[in-house]
Amino acid sequence: MILPKHILPSFISEHIADSQFQPAGVDVTLKKILKFASHGQIDFDNSQRKISDVIEIPFEEEWATIPAGSYKVVFNEYVRIPQDAAAVCFPRSSLLRSGITLECAVWDPGYEGRSEALLVVSNPHGAKLKKNAKIGQLVFVRLSEAAKDSYQGIYKGENK
Repeated sequence: MILPKHILPSFISEHIADSQFQPAGVDVTLKKILKFASHGQIDFDNSQRKISDVIEIPFEEEWATIPAGSYKVVFNEYVRIPQDAAAVCFPRSSLLRSGITLECAVWDPGYEGRSEALLVVSNPHGAKLKKNAKIGQLVFVRLSEAAKDSYQGIYKGENK
């Protein structure tokens, strides 16, 4: 079951504008854009995991102009996922209509943090994004029962 907007304020610990609440989710906004500066390394048990190094792309007069490519973005909103829910994030349709998409992983029960996502600019003309722009919609789903285990990975509490 997708959770309706009147339940969502308890999952977000930052001040959220009323205009961010949608009937079936909450809009997440752009805090930072990061350019990849090295390769990543992924293995089975994370014993040899290495996350790609990044360089922050500055906003000039609140705007960032970026060429086609892949970027890491950080959201403004600090989220806390309860034990009986999970969340998924989708790109806002205006991104898609501009040749841009947002790729996100599942947000597990017990996760909390200011999450990150992959922004992919496919438009050969690039993109121009304003700081704090609404770029994704976070949708919360109720689990059939509360999870017995809580997310305990290295990203818990990230980007405080």
